[in-house]
Amino acid sequence: MSDIEKENSGSTPRKRPSGLGRGLNALFGDAAVEAPVLATPGGAAKTAPATGDSVQHVSVGSIRPLPNQPRRHFDDAAIAELADSIGARGLLQPIIIRRAPDGQGYQLVAGERRWRAAQRAGLHQIPALVRELDDAATYEIALVENIQRQDLNAIEEATAYRRLIDDFGHSQEELAKLVGKSRSHVANLMRLLDLPQAVQAMVGDGSLSMGHARALIGADGAESIARKVAKEGLSVRAVEALVRAEKGGGRKAADESASSGSGRDPDIMAVERHLSELLGIGVAIQYAGGGKGALTLKFASLDQLDMICQRLSGESI
Repeated sequence: MSDIEKENSGSTPRKRPSGLGRGLNALFGDAAVEAPVLATPGGAAKTAPATGDSVQHVSVGSIRPLPNQPRRHFDDAAIAELADSIGARGLLQPIIIRRAPDGQGYQLVAGERRWRAAQRAGLHQIPALVRELDDAATYEIALVENIQRQDLNAIEEATAYRRLIDDFGHSQEELAKLVGKSRSHVANLMRLLDLPQAVQAMVGDGSLSMGHARALIGADGAESIARKVAKEGLSVRAVEALVRAEKGGGRKAADESASSGSGRDPDIMAVERHLSELLGIGVAIQYAGGGKGALTLKFASLDQLDMICQRLSGESI
């Protein structure tokens, strides 16, 4: 089953919530939908029995997207593929909405991709779980739902964290628990917002990795180095050397510094950092030479261990 089909699937057996799932259940008020809800283009909607918060069929035109929602970039080709799936199979997974603050229709909380694809597929009504939510809870759900689906780039995720801290008074510790990642992951992501806007845009469009971007934090020539990375495909290690050279050490001294000190291979250390940011946990690599070594994943709770197991097995969280 493709990622698009999984997003439009309501047939996954119910399993014990874990990791981010517990955060979502808390935010959704443990709403339970026991069977999928089917809405098809030009056909009558069929609602399966539900417990807890009920699923309603709502006019697509009465729903408006959430202003400043965490996800800013939508892949048109992926939405078209999802629309094809919805056209063939119907919309199986309800979106989550709340009544619009101005009293005019509804506001999306989670499921904007499905809503956009349903419009493209020609649906007039779609199944939706209507929740009574304040602004803070709405934004929390939008953030967690996008992170679960791994839809956010690093800048979008960092911007969402910043808004929850600035507008709603969350701490970094609270955010880490909410999204099931480490506090250092949250803090490191938010540091990316100190980069020039042009560099942030390169991270957003994928022309610059988060590892490269982190190496540029605090560099006066961050923008010019970022363009050099995109043009020449430099490694993170090379970027770190350029930043050190810019600060006055000279490129040769920077390279010597990179290869000495701890005595560890800088490329191995760069892989550690990349994996740590990708998984949101501590990662250690012991390389014994000859292509052999050991990879250690560190977790601070059973919830994090659950999350690691599910990501490695390819299950949705």
